[in-house]
Formats: sequence, C-alpha cells, structure tokens
Amino acid sequence: MQTMGRLSGKMAALVSMIFNSARKQADHKKLARHILALNQKQSPADIIHEVALCLKNILDYRLFAFAMKKEGGVDVWLDPRMYKKSLEDVILKDFGMGNKDGLNYLNHRFYEDEPGLSFDMKGLLYYEIHEENLSFRLYIMAEKQFFLYHDEIVNLILQGASVALSRQIKMENLRDAAVIDPLTGCYNRREFENQLNRTISGAIRHKTKLSLFMFDLDHFKTINDTYGHLAGDKVLKEISALVQQNMRTGDILARYGGEEFIAILPETDKIKAMELADRLRIQISRKEILHGNDRIKITASFGVSEMDRHADMGRIIQDADTMLYKAKLNGRNTVMPGIIKILPEKSPDLLKENMN
Repeated sequence: MQTMGRLSGKMAALVSMIFNSARKQADHKKLARHILALNQKQSPADIIHEVALCLKNILDYRLFAFAMKKEGGVDVWLDPRMYKKSLEDVILKDFGMGNKDGLNYLNHRFYEDEPGLSFDMKGLLYYEIHEENLSFRLYIMAEKQFFLYHDEIVNLILQGASVALSRQIKMENLRDAAVIDPLTGCYNRREFENQLNRTISGAIRHKTKLSLFMFDLDHFKTINDTYGHLAGDKVLKEISALVQQNMRTGDILARYGGEEFIAILPETDKIKAMELADRLRIQISRKEILHGNDRIKITASFGVSEMDRHADMGRIIQDADTMLYKAKLNGRNTVMPGIIKILPEKSPDLLKENMN
C-alpha cells in the first residue's frame, strides 16, 4: 500500500510537471504574439493597452495599473476603474506627488461625485523600469496562481513595452520639435495651416460651423525696448498660456509670427467666436506679468472670421487679418467685428423718448 501511495504521488507530480510545462509553453506563445503586436502600436496609450491585454490573457488579473512619469505629472492606465480610490494613494506616494491634480488617466474620465470603493492592496505586486527618457511602474494583482515563470513573463512584456514606449516618445519629441513653437508651446505657423486644412475638411463633411480669431499684442515693441527681450519672451509665454487655458480642448492655438497668434475654433459660429475673443481680451488686459521688480501690463487686439460657403482657407485667414487691422485702427484693445448689443423691442413712443 505504501508503494502504491508513493507511485501515486510520483505520478501526480509528473502529471503536474507536464501540465505546468504545457501551460508555460502556451503562455510563452501568447507572450510572443503580444510582444510582436507592441511594435505595431502608434501611441503610448495603445502600447500600454497591449501590455494590459497580454497580462489579462495570461494571468487574468484582478487589478492592472500602469503609471508613467511625464513632465508635470503621471499618466495612468487603470483596469478596473473601481480600484482608483485605493490605488491613487499608492501612486502618489511612489511618485512623490503632493496631490492627485497631476494624475492623467488615459483610459477613463472620472467625475468629482463619482462613488469610489476601497480595496485591500495586500498582494499587490509592482514592477519598475527606468530608461533614458522613460520611467514607469506596473501594479498588478493576479487572479490565477502566480508561478515563478510568470515573473519572467511580466518582465519580458515590460521590456518590450519599454523599447516601444521609448521609441514612441522619441518620435513624438521629434514630431513636436517640427510643429511646436519652442517659446510658447503653441503650434507653429506651418502646423497651423495643416490643422486648419484638416479642420475645414471636417467642417465640410459634418456640415458644422468654423471660426478663427487672430490677435496681436498691442505696442509689444515698447515692452522689448523698455524691459528687454527676456521680459518680452515672458510676456509671450504667459499670455499664450492664459489663452490656451481658457479655450476648449478641441480648439487650436498657434503662434503666427512675432507677437501675433491665431486660433481655430471648430463647431463655432462668428458670434460665439467674438464673445470668446472679447472675454480673452478682458483677461489679458487685467493680467500683470512679473519680471524682476517690474509689473508689466499689456493689451491685445482681436480679429474674428467665419468660414464661408466656399470653405477657402486663404479667405478665412485673410478675413481674420483684415478684422485685426481694423481693431488696430479702432484704438487697439478691442475685437472686430464688435459685438452689437440689441435693445429689447420698444413701443414707438418709448423710442421717441429715447431719441429725445
């Protein structure tokens, strides 16, 4: 009986070894397919999504989170979203962040009053990678039994992701260098024209409105002459940042040349564009820019145009430029065409009284 028991034990161990070996081979085949797919992805979000698919396929995780350090914050991919509340404190601590304002979720949009659930983070594993232009952490809780070779699989998929992400970030940096104005962070003039062409095509296809505004900083040469070019550069940076912060996500701002900027406003008619331009004009006029001991004030003039039925790119730019020129002639610190306030309808007698 003891001999039979020992044989049964050996047989069970052999079956387990064969089963585990077959499972390991199957998992490595899955890994190879996902690593191959990584090299075909065109964005960091797509690369991270492929890592999530790979580990879901192999480990059937309960929690997957990918946190990547970026300038000014951390990009986070989270699955499932209900773990946000519990994991957020872990990420903030690991990346030395004081608050969650710098967390940018790539695959979810959360709301202020969204209910959250707390979970025990016991059993949470993390993997960390630092490259020349890249730093990220993977957090995972596996649903299946975690074997030693699974640790090897996670490291291999992360190495593949690291190579793909590093390459993609370098490509994005090169692309940004070609299309972004280095001083203000806005698009440059060439990229503005590319963006406008695409936006016009979209407006024609979807039969939506499209407007532009162009603005110029008034008497900017005086700023440079009085306070120096470093002060002038600071004014350009802070004013362009103020304008971008007060535009919608889909709006596009570009530096058109010198102290002149131009914005594309999709799905916006001329009246709405004029209203936005006037709000921005007021905010610019109220802003003080500190440079050393100096407090610099500046104003801006705006010209607004709307795409006509011919959808001519040159025409909509020229119309905005013409309106900007009229704003300058009209005394600066103004928007052209101006917003006309319509009085409510009145009786003829009241109109006569107003005229008198």
